[in-house]
Order: sequence, then C-alpha cells, then structure tokens
Amino acid sequence: MPERINQISKPDWLKVRICGDKRYLEVQSLINKYNLHTVCHEANCPNRGECFSSGTATFLIMGPTCSRNCAFCNISSGALASLDDEEPGNVAQAVKILGLNYAVVTSVTRDDLPDGGAGHFARVIRAIRALGENVKIEVLTPDFKGDTAALKTVFDAAPDVFNHNIETVPRLYPEVRPAADYRRSLDVLRRAADYGGMGVKSGLMVGLGERENEFPEVFRDMVSAGVNYLTIGQYLAPSKKHHPVIKYYYPSEFDNLRHIAEDAGIAHVFSAPLVRSSYHAAEQAGSLG
Repeated sequence: MPERINQISKPDWLKVRICGDKRYLEVQSLINKYNLHTVCHEANCPNRGECFSSGTATFLIMGPTCSRNCAFCNISSGALASLDDEEPGNVAQAVKILGLNYAVVTSVTRDDLPDGGAGHFARVIRAIRALGENVKIEVLTPDFKGDTAALKTVFDAAPDVFNHNIETVPRLYPEVRPAADYRRSLDVLRRAADYGGMGVKSGLMVGLGERENEFPEVFRDMVSAGVNYLTIGQYLAPSKKHHPVIKYYYPSEFDNLRHIAEDAGIAHVFSAPLVRSSYHAAEQAGSLG
C-alpha cells in the first residue's frame, strides 16, 4: 500500500462546519424512529450536517454491514443482517414525512443474497412510488456480481436515475476494490443505458494514487458505457487502517477534471473536493424535469 501523505491537517477547502440545528435533529430522530440507516452516518460523510439540516438523507438499505471490505470505505464488514421486510415501507414513510421530491437509496453490498439484494431495491422503489407523490428516485447500487437477472429486477422497478460507482482507475482496483472488477462495473452501467428510460450515473474518487494520464481513458470508458451524470470528489481516509490519501487535489484541479470529463462527452459533471455520489443529487439531475 502506498505511503500516507505527509500532511498534518486537511486543506482549508476540506474543512466543514458542524451542523446540529433543529432540522438536523428532526431528520436524525426520524431515522431512529423508523430503524433506518443512512450512508451519511455509516460512511462518515463530511456533508452530513449540511444535508440533514436541509432535510435530506441518502437511505442505506439492507443493514449497516457489508459483505465486502473495500480499502477506502468506512462501512463495516462483518455479521450480515437479515433483510427487514418493513424497511421498504419505512423508507417510503420517511420520504413522505421529509417531503422529499427526490429520494436517493443506496445499499451495502450483499454478495450473500442470491440476487444480491436486487429484489429489496425494487421493493423500496415501489414502496416510494406507492405514496402517489411525484417523487423522483435515484438508486446507487452494488454490481450484483454482474448478474443480468438481478440488474433487470432493479431496472424494471423504474428508478429515474441508476447510479453505480466506478470509484477509481482500473490500475488501483486490486488495492482499493479487490472484490470488484472495473470491466464488470462498466458493464453494469452499459446494461442500464441499454435498458433505457433512466439517467445513468457514476462516481469517481481522487487522491488514491491515480495518475493524471489515467483520467481521460476512464472518462472515455464511461461515455462508451452510456454514463451521462458523473460525480468527482476528494477521497478522505476514514482511519489509519484504510487506504492512505496520496494527494489532496486543489479546487482548480477539480475544475480541470470537470472540463476533461465534459470534453470526453459526459453531459453533467459535478466535480469539487466535497462532492459525493448523492451530494446535491436532485440539483445534478435537474434536467430530468
């Protein structure tokens, strides 16, 4: 594993204000009431305060533990929870109470389940749709091991945006995502694009040790796979046990990456240090109407 960056503190542009206002507490209380999980908490997202205070959250379904152990991720691996039959309805109730017009649903990876949890994703989507509200839904899914039937189960439930993160450049997959496969993830995105009727989205972290000349190829691969929404953000190591931060990118470098991605043909690119997969997702997907 590469040597940790020799920097005592994060750059100023990565420092965020801690929020704990009334709206934040309301969202947290609602999550607790319905026994829900959010990627905001489990992944220790730096934007949690801002999002909770604005009344939004990214729902994390199928429990707080993952069947994989990626070197960048703060979500725990370990004993896997049984699926909660009440979770789809509880997520839908939370969406209704929060008054969301755009809901983002993600999950841990559940390689232990025959369909990887695709059916549970579909049930959550349908439960939100059953509210009868005009709620747009974005799902951020694992790769389901590339299983065609599992992917079709999610596609058939008709999310407005299908998101699957590439995360990093292919050279770093053995270090960063040892249980994943770059080409398989591209194929997941390609299948979503071929199915049609959905925005296709992906995300990339930077600062893991990638090289500047590796970005254009990744962006071209994404375009070839049908990606039309892309998020790019700074990797922040959750602990000393995780993959080290090799570089902190300047805001101007994120602007440059956005231009490179747009020049490659990706229509909607959100690139900034604190950008995460679901950060301002409704804003980015505003072209959906």
